[in-house]
Amino acid sequence: MIGLIVACEIGFWVFLLAGLATRYLLRRRRAGAILLIGAPVLDVVLLAAAAIDLRRGGEASLAHGLAAIYLAVTVVSGHSLMRWADVRFAHRFAGGPAPVRPPRAGRAHAAHERRQWLLHLLTYVVAGALLLVFTPLAGGFQAAAPLWQVMVPWTIVLVVDLVISFSYTFAPRAER
Repeated sequence: MIGLIVACEIGFWVFLLAGLATRYLLRRRRAGAILLIGAPVLDVVLLAAAAIDLRRGGEASLAHGLAAIYLAVTVVSGHSLMRWADVRFAHRFAGGPAPVRPPRAGRAHAAHERRQWLLHLLTYVVAGALLLVFTPLAGGFQAAAPLWQVMVPWTIVLVVDLVISFSYTFAPRAER
């Protein structure tokens, strides 16, 4: 399962870069779009592989939990990551406008940090929902305990991120 997760991550970047290169360097928008669609297809493959593995009696493991996290990150942030790469690729290779940097100080920075934390929370919730789907496939909560182990350190990271992200609301960074 870990190998499949790594392969899907590599495949994501291959499809993304191939799609953008085809779109901007070869000027073939439709072919580029088809390649870009390949990135989310990999997520479906990973989801199906994890579900089938558990359904066929595969032992629930940390790898299945990591698959849920990978899928959640892609579902929540995949589109914005692709948009981020597209803007930079267009700027670098096709004369597009320069990317807009997120605010670095003041209330705008605080609002940006809060939105980023909310995306982090949404990713956490989506991963939890995927783990809930995987749990009966693994044979119930007892057998699925290793899946849920990934949530313990992530919960700590989420709380630390909450404190840091919302601290800017109460003590915004000063403009330089």
